[in-house]
Amino acid sequence: MDWRSLRNDYPRLLLVSLIGVVALAIIVAASTSTAAFGVYNSAWDGASGLQAEADAVGTESEIALNTTAYETADANRTVAVVLSPETRYNATDTQRVQQFVESGGTLVVAEDYGTHSNDLLATVGASASVTGQPLRDERNSYRSPAMPIATNVTNDSLTANVSQLTINHGTVVEPNGADVLVRSSEFSYLDANRNEQLDDSESLQQYPVVTTESVGDGRVVVVSDPSLFINAMLERPGNQQFTQNLFGAHERVLLDYSHAGKQPPLAVGLLTVRESPLLQVLLGALGLGAIIVWLRPPQRVRHLFGAKPDD
Repeated sequence: MDWRSLRNDYPRLLLVSLIGVVALAIIVAASTSTAAFGVYNSAWDGASGLQAEADAVGTESEIALNTTAYETADANRTVAVVLSPETRYNATDTQRVQQFVESGGTLVVAEDYGTHSNDLLATVGASASVTGQPLRDERNSYRSPAMPIATNVTNDSLTANVSQLTINHGTVVEPNGADVLVRSSEFSYLDANRNEQLDDSESLQQYPVVTTESVGDGRVVVVSDPSLFINAMLERPGNQQFTQNLFGAHERVLLDYSHAGKQPPLAVGLLTVRESPLLQVLLGALGLGAIIVWLRPPQRVRHLFGAKPDD
């Protein structure tokens, strides 16, 4: 082995390695998220597992970053999922969602303490809303009273093979005429003053945590805790089966992240390219040009990596 040659090439090898590490770090950072309920977040509080649950029941999944996706969806065969939106749906957005539901689509809205889901539900035409008061259960819970186990399950296609659901710091649903699918146990209570204990003014009783109702030709399902769908909570008994029941009844799942805050730039870019044939052609041409340059790089680039001028 020519150690002198290797020593001379060491700075170039170090440069190439450094470029590779930096590029990999940028790609990872640009394609993942740490946002709670995020579909690009694979940590315990992310919702990256939702696409896997859709795959498990043979349902196609799509991430929607704009409500225009509702206009192109086949409503009768699609279920849309909204997890605690961070921004308000404007008039145009809600009109698209409303038309989707009235045309036969299923809309699932999961909310606990956010301020935008109730407005969306009301505008779409649903009766149910979430109260925003913490639900606790000292007897039927997982790890702490703030994680109640809802044990009263009504027989329905969406609750097939589901005997319980586990809530994670959630609230309750005010049905206002909607059908209740799941209730908490009779030992649960609303912590109205948020002091994390049962007071004389707070009573033990069952509370609705999942409702369903017809709107037009479609259906609206309200869940009082978006955390039910995060990666860690999908492992709890009943939560995964309930999710698969929601997805399995349809051919397509629309994961609505149009109002969920910022998404990873690389993921957004890939979705944009996927939806634009013109961009696909342009990037294909740029890729072909890059391959040509790689096979026959300019003289100064070849010299940087140690090639002789006549190579």
